Amino acid sequence: MVRIALGIEYDGSRFCGWQTQTAVCGVQDALQRALAVIAGHPVEVVAAGRTDAGVHATLQVVHFDTVAQRPDSAWVRGVNSFLPDSVVVLWAQPVNAGFHARFSAQTRSYRYLLLNHPVRPAIAAGRIGWFHAPLALAPMQAAAQLLVGTHDFSAFRAAECQAKSPIRTLHSLSVKQTGHRFSFDLSANAFLHHMVRNIVGALVYVGKGKYSPEWVGELLAQRDRSRAAPTFAADGLYLNAVRYAPEWGLPDTQRIDL
Repeated sequence: MVRIALGIEYDGSRFCGWQTQTAVCGVQDALQRALAVIAGHPVEVVAAGRTDAGVHATLQVVHFDTVAQRPDSAWVRGVNSFLPDSVVVLWAQPVNAGFHARFSAQTRSYRYLLLNHPVRPAIAAGRIGWFHAPLALAPMQAAAQLLVGTHDFSAFRAAECQAKSPIRTLHSLSVKQTGHRFSFDLSANAFLHHMVRNIVGALVYVGKGKYSPEWVGELLAQRDRSRAAPTFAADGLYLNAVRYAPEWGLPDTQRIDL
């Protein structure tokens, strides 16, 4: 039995999320079908993190076990020939049996792209979030820093979140503006269900002047999801990096700068 790690990219708007579904509409379903053709037997993949419907990945890392002996190129070009255009394998790497795409990951990074313009996007629809009212950058940057560190993120987790603990370590959170586009970059040891989208929603409330930056810190302390902002749309969210210890010998685990 051989364990293979893959780096993959996908357009989440074409799928009902990462995880396999009874309707076989998940990214996992499409990838497992293609891998099974090359492997010659059913394959089950494990991902670094599950993404919701509409959430994209420029770099997701997965692993699977197989008895098939294939060159690395077969797990890339061969598998890609059986995948829909909306998902692609970027690289393949044999790894030690102790490697686990989820549990071996040290950090995960997401980027949320937001168009701040009176008119909604058309060409970029499904690939960027949108907010119509003007946003102020400085208050959002100030609020973002209140979230960095190890905290109970109960106020920023979905009601259906299945994580055993709401404690997470947010290593960094930056907000930048280029013209009408804002980008939110977050890196953490792990994320709760909807945590990134809920953080973006709170920062947008601050940016539009509904609350002061200190309100975000109050939310964190109150640990009450009902007091926070609505969950922001999935459209602009990208999983764009998963970090592992160098000992695993994986290729570069950051895909592109969006």
